[in-house]
Amino acid sequence: MKTKAIRLYGKKDLRLEEFDLPKINDDEILAKVVSDSICMSSYKAASQGSDHKRIPNDVAENPVLIGHEFAGELVEIGANWQHKFKAGQKFSIQPAIYYEQGPVGVLSAPGYSYPYIGGDATYVIIPKDVLVQDCLLAYDGPGYYPASLAEPLSCVIGAMHANYHTKPGSYVHQMEIVDGGKMAILAGVGPMGLAAINYAILRQDRKPALLVVTDIDQSRLDRAASIYSPEWAKANGIELIYLNTSGDDPVGKLRGLTGGEGYNDVFVFAPVPAVIEQGDAILANDGCLNFFAGPGNADFTATMNFYNVHYASTHLVGTSGGNNDDMVESLDMFGRGLDPAGLVTHIGGLNAVIETTLNLPQIPGGKKLIYTHKDIPLTAIAEFKEKGKSDPLFAGLHEICQRNNDLWSVEAEDFLLANAKDI
Repeated sequence: MKTKAIRLYGKKDLRLEEFDLPKINDDEILAKVVSDSICMSSYKAASQGSDHKRIPNDVAENPVLIGHEFAGELVEIGANWQHKFKAGQKFSIQPAIYYEQGPVGVLSAPGYSYPYIGGDATYVIIPKDVLVQDCLLAYDGPGYYPASLAEPLSCVIGAMHANYHTKPGSYVHQMEIVDGGKMAILAGVGPMGLAAINYAILRQDRKPALLVVTDIDQSRLDRAASIYSPEWAKANGIELIYLNTSGDDPVGKLRGLTGGEGYNDVFVFAPVPAVIEQGDAILANDGCLNFFAGPGNADFTATMNFYNVHYASTHLVGTSGGNNDDMVESLDMFGRGLDPAGLVTHIGGLNAVIETTLNLPQIPGGKKLIYTHKDIPLTAIAEFKEKGKSDPLFAGLHEICQRNNDLWSVEAEDFLLANAKDI
């Protein structure tokens, strides 16, 4: 089986290549990738090369496939896994496998560490490392893009599960956000922030009573409000407020929305010291700050009020990725009505991956969704109308998206898969 894939050879050295996959053994599965969403983590991996903790040291001689937010169909099942999987099943992958015997030890992960599995490919081999840890997950929902976005949603789910609170006189940490509490998501209208808003509103087991989402770009706030409106949040039992913090005294404005009490749960979605310090300053007694955004600089620091740590019981956690249970919950949320389409702002084909990955911080918008068997320039949904004047593919996509609040959808995906040029 031949595959076309993006392979990493070193720092900013990505190549689109066609090569033969070896025949699978009894402990492997051959799979067709349909969609992959490009993550900032892939940008970091491509920028750092073998300096990255998940990239093998010999990547120049043994390149790896990139991309880890992918979905597709199983094609051929190795003998040892035919009791559990069948050809034709749709799938998602939990990439953070931490497999001790992997090529770079405990930090091995699909999309970083392996020669034959990564999301930016047409066909891949799912190795035993993934299978023995139940990290290949069947997906029964509509379309493919939700399964690609299950991994980023699982990161948000894991973050909320990781927050904790305490009870005076007890040494037991009470895990989770405060049910009926006050929550702030700072710098929260990027793709991961949108996922957090969506999840917080649609959770059934617990949710905040007040959710304040901030940014310094009013157009981004307005777009978020058009997708996840305060009215919709209110119908689900949450007071949702979008706040522009670009003016004077953002801490005062944020605390003012709580009557001066502060927030039980604060999530920081940008690796910016001023935003972290803002989050620390708005914590309520026993408040928990979750530093969600991963910095690229190993010397990254910000100040924290340790008087409050001691006397107001404030605390800090950091999360990176979700676990298998979070992925399962993510896929389950799709079955209960959560549609991650609001995260998607661009679509493209495999041909667009290299330029997109290497320039991701400079490309505005949310998730860049790649259809790996297609040849499509990276294109914003907002550009469909103009491009549709000369290209029937984009004319059709614009018409479909316009009927869906300018959002991506399974209908748009089906149209693209049926009509876009193959790579």
